[in-house]
Amino acid sequence: MKTLFSNKMFDILKWCVLILFPALTTAYVGLSAIWGFPYAEEVAKTSAVVCAFLGTLLGISNLQYKAGEQDGEN
Repeated sequence: MKTLFSNKMFDILKWCVLILFPALTTAYVGLSAIWGFPYAEEVAKTSAVVCAFLGTLLGISNLQYKAGEQDGEN
């Protein structure tokens, strides 16, 4: 069974979802409280939706990979 993402793309997206996006969101929301940057709430909610969506796709890809391992494809 073919997975949604290559191994390299999976690793990159996983790093973005687990590290990069939350760090950038936290920095923006925190700095917006200090410096008055606009749309802090909207940025935080958008980031949460994007991370949830990408996390779901990563989960599907992971299940596909494991299914292929069990079938001897990988």
